Amino acid sequence: MSDPRIQATGPDATGSRRIGIFGGTFDPPHRAHLALACAARDTLALDELRWVPAGQPWQKARAITPALHREAMVREAIAGERGFVLDRCELERDGPSYMVDTVDTLRAKEPAASWVLVLGHDQWAGLHTWHRWKDLLAAVELAVANRPGTANVADAEVLGRARLTVPLPLLDISSTDIRQRVSRGEPIDRLVPPAVARYIERHHLYRKDAHSAH
Repeated sequence: MSDPRIQATGPDATGSRRIGIFGGTFDPPHRAHLALACAARDTLALDELRWVPAGQPWQKARAITPALHREAMVREAIAGERGFVLDRCELERDGPSYMVDTVDTLRAKEPAASWVLVLGHDQWAGLHTWHRWKDLLAAVELAVANRPGTANVADAEVLGRARLTVPLPLLDISSTDIRQRVSRGEPIDRLVPPAVARYIERHHLYRKDAHSAH
């Protein structure tokens, strides 16, 4: 049986492009997102990492910041980073943003590529609740953040697939906490890239009186 903690050791053996998919609401994108993305790019020998902001996150009960702001913040966060690309496919697609549909779209555009889905540990734990998750597993490799001191909630054997792991330092950062800090007037400079902090300030996002931004 394959070790579910198998590490990637190099480029795809076929020589095809190896492309990562990193999806999320990114409301806002923060330093932990960047740490995972950089670790995945380097550890998994990715030629490119696609950041995919969700258009209509179907598992989010709260109001989501408009897509134009979340897209712009991702652009600010990844500017100048090697191999990072913003992909608008979910923003352009009507209906709920299901990752399996995103993967189908990306694979159709570049069928020769090897696709790797990069997940945070919380996403990995809930993967079995995702729309058509078995089809998703058949279409991509999985790469999951390996945070120190965090138990594996989902089991790779149960999901029927070995997974790659991405070593990641423990960063206690969440978008929820950042939004709450901004609403209380507290600084977020150490939690998000400087350009993202400036964007949030400039557009008055996450403030209690900024109803139009939510």
